[in-house]
Amino acid sequence: MTKEFKSLGSFAKFLGTREVALHETLHVALEVVAAKMQKTARDEIGIYQPETGPFPAWAELAEFTVQDRLAQHYSPDEPLLRDGTLRDSITHEVEGLEAVIGSDSDIAVWQELGTVKIPPRPFLGTAAFHDAHFAVATVGAAAVAALGGEEKVFVSQSFKIKDEV
Repeated sequence: MTKEFKSLGSFAKFLGTREVALHETLHVALEVVAAKMQKTARDEIGIYQPETGPFPAWAELAEFTVQDRLAQHYSPDEPLLRDGTLRDSITHEVEGLEAVIGSDSDIAVWQELGTVKIPPRPFLGTAAFHDAHFAVATVGAAAVAALGGEEKVFVSQSFKIKDEV
């Protein structure tokens, strides 16, 4: 839809009416993006990940770890996945125009960054890397839609969240 304005003043007045819609629409767009990144990060758990952008490929599990997994009746070769606790600890929050995707688990930090004894197996950073284009496209489309007066047209058809717009 194309809008025409008779003056810069009428254009400025129109933009003033879009402030609340822009904020609300961007908030929803961030919710969509954060939910997708959360899902991407969760989906990486249990599957060896290749090198992605600046993030290293996941190292094979140490023989000690494989034996420990078997002793506890877990699959011998699903890195970072045992009972799902780590995977399920990955959450997202959106407040205003800020989104956080992460985990409050110390184990997530140790695995993401590595330690002296554990090689890094990043899943949060790689999720953000994988979904960066989606995030830019979704937030950009939301801004354009809201400024154009069509708040609900930006949502990507490739990813839906429950009760979205």
